[in-house]
Formats: sequence, structure tokens, C-alpha cells
Amino acid sequence: MDLLGPSLEDLFNFCSRRFTMKTVLMLADQMISRIEYVHTKNFIHRDIKPDNFLMGIGRHCNKCLDSSVGKRKRSLAVSSSQDPSFSGLNQLFLIDFGLAKKYRDNRTRQHIPYREDKNLTGTARYASINAHLGIEQSRRDDMESLGYVLMYFNRTSLPWQGLKAATKKQKYEKISEKKMSTPVEVLCKGFPAEFAMYLNYCRGLRFEEAPDYMYLRQLFRILFRTLNHQYDYTFDWTMLKQKAAQQGASSGGQGQQAQTPTGKQTDKPKPNMKG
Repeated sequence: MDLLGPSLEDLFNFCSRRFTMKTVLMLADQMISRIEYVHTKNFIHRDIKPDNFLMGIGRHCNKCLDSSVGKRKRSLAVSSSQDPSFSGLNQLFLIDFGLAKKYRDNRTRQHIPYREDKNLTGTARYASINAHLGIEQSRRDDMESLGYVLMYFNRTSLPWQGLKAATKKQKYEKISEKKMSTPVEVLCKGFPAEFAMYLNYCRGLRFEEAPDYMYLRQLFRILFRTLNHQYDYTFDWTMLKQKAAQQGASSGGQGQQAQTPTGKQTDKPKPNMKG
């Protein structure tokens, strides 16, 4: 059992639901790598969302934790940076594998078969279009979900949030309809073209196709350099905490310091849903 820091949803709220492009791009780089790591272990996550990405809390977090929680589900907190300047505070961890599923055999590497008429598994807001359509999920769906997470951070909300319906099933149908009727270019309008390129690439992947994780990372790394940002791991919340600490010091310790969200323990996977 390891205590990790706040989730990206917590930190998004802490930053008044505004992330700079620098923070979004630094997060995107790590998030792609964390999902790639899970896929190399023959699992798909199936619930990619801000709540399931947690920041580390210190130097002891620079490792990969891999603990069994049952016969076939795993709870992984993944971090794999070799950069000595990259402290545990800057590392991102992917948690909560209650909905994870093995997508290929460890020994034969045989991929699970394509199927339809599946129940929606995961969080509707970030679910892939194919997941809404009842198609068996694979690696492409985790990557598409990440694209929606990134646009959520960019836009502060997604077009299919806040839809009202009488039942959960009807609400999911409305979300699906809105998601499918919103062109990627409209969703990403006003933001760098790389985000639309990312989503169009993920939506174009075949069921068994392995995503080109390096290509996706490079999309955002090149954009990052083009914008003249420095990879110093200074996130928006880092700046807020430093500013609050300085204000507190200048007022003789009487000032109110910014309260960072509390950490979480990673040994409590949520109940599985049918998928």
C-alpha cells in the first residue's frame, strides 16, 4: 500500500479549472507513457480519466509498483522516468484497475476477438465512440479516451457534459450522440492542431492495431518545443503553491497558504462493472 498525491481532477480544481498549455503538454507526455506501460503488460485500462492519474508525493515514488489484487485484475501505480531531476513529486501514476481487461495472451500474444453488443464500461464522459457503440475495447480506446481528457483540460469542459435525461441509459445515449456529432476539428477549435491530429489518429486505429506511442508523444513534444517551453516539471499547481508560500513568508507567516488536495492510497480498486 502506497500513499500517492492528489489526482489530476483534484489539481485541476485547485488551479481553478484552468491548466496552461505547458502543463497540459507535460502531462500528456507522461500519460501516454503510463498507458503504454500498461499495454505492454497485456492489459487495457478501460477507465482513463483525470481521477485515475495521481501525482507522486516524494522521492520514494520513482519506481513501478505492481501488486496483485485478485486472480486476474491488477492495481498498478506506474512510473518509469530515468531523469535524475525528475522527483517523485513530478511523477504521474495511473491507478484503479477494477475495470482493466487482458487484451492478449501473455505467451501466444493472441489478441482478444472483435465483438459487439458489449455494455459500456468506464466513464461515459471520456469513453471512446466505439465503446459507446458496444464494440469490444482494445488499446485504441484507452488512447482515444486520453484525447478527451486532454481536451477537457484545454477547454475546462467537454460539449457532452451536463446533458439531462430521465435515465442513465438515455443519458449515455445523449452523450454518445453528441460525441459522434461533434467533429474533432470543432472539439479542438482554438487549440493547436496537434490535439485534433492525436484524436483523428486514435479514431483511425484498427481493433488489434498497436498505437504508435512514440509518434503521439512526439506530436506534443515538438509542439512543446515550438512554444519555447522548458521541461522543468514546473506545473501550474507548483507555481500556485510557491506563490502562496512566498505570500505567507512576506506576511510573517500569517498569510493563508494554498491548501493542496490530499493524497490517496492505491490499494482500493473500485468494484468491477460488466463489460
